[in-house]
Amino acid sequence: MNKEKRKEIFSRWRKINPKPETELEYRSPFELLVAVVLSAQSTDVGVNKATRKLFPVANTPEAIDALGEEGLKKYIKTIGLFNSKAKHIIQTCQILMDQYDSQVPENRRDLEALPGVGRKTANVILNTAFRQPTMAVDTHIFRVSNRTKIAPGKTVLEVEKRLMRLVPKEFILDAHHWLILHGRYTCKARKPLCKECVILDLCEYKEKDLSIGE
Repeated sequence: MNKEKRKEIFSRWRKINPKPETELEYRSPFELLVAVVLSAQSTDVGVNKATRKLFPVANTPEAIDALGEEGLKKYIKTIGLFNSKAKHIIQTCQILMDQYDSQVPENRRDLEALPGVGRKTANVILNTAFRQPTMAVDTHIFRVSNRTKIAPGKTVLEVEKRLMRLVPKEFILDAHHWLILHGRYTCKARKPLCKECVILDLCEYKEKDLSIGE
């Protein structure tokens, strides 16, 4: 795919959704950190249902730490892997209190040192909370990047690096959100909604299904 096509793709997404945001509900970098840790192998909808009950009760490292693992589990037990997630979140709260004055660090190295926080989670925090140019490649972004040929790659890291290099700079801060939303609602895994796609003429997917909706 050439750079003109990429620019037009992101231009169309921006026109439709000028200020894309994560679908996780949060009001502070710490709330976002907790929500993203909870979202691993879970849906944003499921996480939001849990945090709507949790955050009014505890939304700081001190308050969640005071709940303890068992107390936290009561709020997140509907989420997959809630046992390990509760353990990681409590450990993270203690590290934030001890080492960072209860603030979420704004750099990758310190974020990735937190329990339950990998490269993707760190990228989400850096991009969404702190508006740094990063690319959190999840299953949606990996699929869209390869299927459309915006930035094909065999591994998540390869796709991330290609996106960072190939996405026009004017779109880089919001590219992560546009790609996720496109993968979640249009370029779906099993049945991409090609007939409803705003980038149909630009996409280089060879197996477009134009019969959907007929």
